[in-house]
Amino acid sequence: MAQRIIDLVLSALAALVSVLLSWPYWRDFEYWPESHGMWRLYIVAGFVLAVYVFYAFLRSVRTLFLHDAQARAATPESLPQEKRS
Repeated sequence: MAQRIIDLVLSALAALVSVLLSWPYWRDFEYWPESHGMWRLYIVAGFVLAVYVFYAFLRSVRTLFLHDAQARAATPESLPQEKRS
């Protein structure tokens, strides 16, 4: 459970950084839309989608590392010399 909370917090932080990097202030408000309500909807939807994508990415990377660790533990080359024979 703690790992999921950590993944969610990291995902939210990464999504927040992504939103801040895409904020129109950094581009002198060149891309500011006519409707501020649509802009808010765009930011909120993008944030939620970014959290989901980062969370799925972290979970899949953890799964890949787990599978790699299991594969290394199952091969005889990973055992010490005295235990191989």
